[in-house]
Amino acid sequence: MKKLSILILFAFVSLSVNAQTAEELKKEQAPKKAKIAKLQGEVDALQAKINALPGWRKGAFGTIGASISGFNNWYSRSAPTASAGNIGVTINAFANLIEEDYFWRNSAAVNLGWVKLDEKGVAGDEGFDAATDVFTISSLYGKRLNKKWALSGLAEYRTTIIDNFNDPGYLDLGVGMTWTPTNNLVVVMHPGNYNFVFSSGDTVFESSLGAKIVADYTKKYGKLSVKSNLSMFQSYKTSDLSNWTFTNSLGYTIWNGIGVGFELGLRKNKQEALNNALITDVNSTFSNVDNKLQSYFLLGLSYAF
Repeated sequence: MKKLSILILFAFVSLSVNAQTAEELKKEQAPKKAKIAKLQGEVDALQAKINALPGWRKGAFGTIGASISGFNNWYSRSAPTASAGNIGVTINAFANLIEEDYFWRNSAAVNLGWVKLDEKGVAGDEGFDAATDVFTISSLYGKRLNKKWALSGLAEYRTTIIDNFNDPGYLDLGVGMTWTPTNNLVVVMHPGNYNFVFSSGDTVFESSLGAKIVADYTKKYGKLSVKSNLSMFQSYKTSDLSNWTFTNSLGYTIWNGIGVGFELGLRKNKQEALNNALITDVNSTFSNVDNKLQSYFLLGLSYAF
C-alpha cells in the first residue's frame, strides 16, 4: 500500500512538472510569435515597395487533376469489366513590364482536359476524348496619363487547341482607356473594339464592332495565388453577337511549390449556343436558341513557378 502511495505521488508530481513546463514554454513562445508577425509585416511592406519599382514582373502557376479507376468482373455493373480516366491541366502565366510612363501587360491561360471510359467488348471507346479545351492570350499596352489612368490598346485571342483550332477563334483589337487603381487590378474600357470571329464553312459566326471591357485581378497572399479575369464584348450591331467569359483560379502552396489548385470558368456566347443547337435542330435561330450558361471546373494538385 505504501509503495502504491509513493507511485501515485510520483505520477502526480510528474504531471505537475509537465504542466508547469508546458505553461512556461507557451509564455516563452508568445513573444517570439509576436516578433515573427512584426517581421512578416515588415517583409510584406518591403515586397510592396519592390513590386512598385519599374521593370518586369513574371509568374505562373498551374493545376493538375487526375483520376484513374478500373473494374474487372465487377458483376454489379452492367459492364463488369471497364476502365475510366480523367485528366485536367491548367496553366496561368503573365509577363508584365511596368515603367513610370507606360506599361505592357501580357498573359496566357490554358485549360485542357481529357476523359476516358473504356468498356471491354465495346469497340470505339478505348482512347481519351477532349473534355475541356480553353486557350486565351492577351497583350495590353498603355501610355500613362497619370498613376491610375492610361490610353491603351488591347489584343486578345481566344480559341480551342485540341479540337477545332481557330474554329471558332476570337480576336479582339481595340483602343480606349485603362484604369489601374492598384498594382494587382487592371480594368480595360475600350469603346472602339472590333471582334474578329474566325470559322470554317457556312456558319452562324459573324464579326462586329463593339465595346470591350476587361477586369483582371492577380495577387499572391503568402502561399495563396489568386487570378480572376472577366472579359466582355458588347456588339454595337446586335446583342446576339455579344459574349463574356469569367475565369477564377486559386493555388495554395503546401510544400516546395506543390499545393492544391482550383479553377472555375463561366461563359455566355449566343453564337456558340446556336452553332451547337444546329447540329441536332436545323430550325434553330438566334430568337429561339436556349443560350445556357457554359461552365467548367478543375480541382487537383497545383504547382507555383
